[in-house]
Amino acid sequence: MPARVQAAPTALSGERALRQEIGERLPKELRGIYAARGNRPLWIDEDGRISPAATALVAAMGSAELDGLNPRKLKPGKIADAIDNAADGSIERLARAEIALSSGYVRYVQALRQAPRSGMLYETQALAPVVPTAAAALGALAAASSVEDYVRTMGWMTPFYAPLRASLAAGGMTPNQARTAAVNLARLRALPPIPSGRWVLIDAASARLWMFDGPNVSDTMKVVVGAAKSQTPEMAGFLRYAIVNPYWNMPDDLVPSRITHKVITKGPGYVAANRYEVLEGWEDDAAVLNPRKVNWQAVAAGKEAIRVRQLPGPGNFMGAVKFMFPNPQGIYLHDTPERDLLTKSARHFSNGCVRLDDAQMLGRWLLGKPLPKSRNPETRVELPTIVPLYITYLTAMPEQGRVTFRPDVYGRDGGLRPPGVALVR
Repeated sequence: MPARVQAAPTALSGERALRQEIGERLPKELRGIYAARGNRPLWIDEDGRISPAATALVAAMGSAELDGLNPRKLKPGKIADAIDNAADGSIERLARAEIALSSGYVRYVQALRQAPRSGMLYETQALAPVVPTAAAALGALAAASSVEDYVRTMGWMTPFYAPLRASLAAGGMTPNQARTAAVNLARLRALPPIPSGRWVLIDAASARLWMFDGPNVSDTMKVVVGAAKSQTPEMAGFLRYAIVNPYWNMPDDLVPSRITHKVITKGPGYVAANRYEVLEGWEDDAAVLNPRKVNWQAVAAGKEAIRVRQLPGPGNFMGAVKFMFPNPQGIYLHDTPERDLLTKSARHFSNGCVRLDDAQMLGRWLLGKPLPKSRNPETRVELPTIVPLYITYLTAMPEQGRVTFRPDVYGRDGGLRPPGVALVR
């Protein structure tokens, strides 16, 4: 019987050697995420070449003043040196470059999520941006279909951020435009990235709404937002339910012009003829009052207060439906019978709430089916899943490869320089 010949052990392949070298050099905070992927590199391809994503990362870190950060604290020069040193293909130097890139990436993402941002009212801190752990930041990068695309589009930020930042970095803006762009980057930093699931974004400057599925736009529509004297705030909440056939509860400041003076001149019959009701208070079970028994002169003089609501049906100021994200400011989204306002290029006419161009479309998207029909007033329809809603104010907006600058209708740009944000020279 011939003797069994034992094959000589083969040398580790270049890839295996690189993985081993990376595993031996990883700092503690990176070990878990790399171990989960068998120490496979994120920044080096199968041929041992460093990905173009590395160049994009170093460039972004080097211009981090656009993000309100100090680039020197991010140390992009050291990462660039590590990349240059790895050009000879040395396993040791490639491993050093890989680790320098991942450590620098985590450092940049965490710093950017802590960078100065504009104020926003959050229903809960669960809606605010968070500083990711090293494992979370690298895990999102590793899960991306393309590391290069993820870095170039700054996938850890909201979708409008990278295009506006790139336009600012490219130059060509006037000093005032550059300041405005920097202010709007600070506003976008107040929005978290939402990698999956449905969410809604409303921009009060352009009076437009977007429906997103993760980073992708599902649809968009025009809206009407608050006038300069009754501004729609920058805020975030969860859309939780719709109300079909809503009443319109008239704001107190509109009662004199819409009801009181007209009743005084035309008589109490004006109330019922225009499908209004007068109630004794704001409780859910408040009694309906006979308008003939209301002291309208006292109401006009401010000595008495009344609650007025408009009945559901044709002409109701709320239209057929409103969408609720409960908040102390009393802001919500609603249908509208005033269709002419939606044809205007500037659509700042409301009392703060948001009027929708196509409320039925939004309802279908939120529910996954058409809104139910009901003859009953104030029919509540729960959404199958609560949906994050963000309302921002972008006077500089990236659109089709360029930046559109809009009038500062609300006067919020002010001095145009958010604290801590360096300007382009």
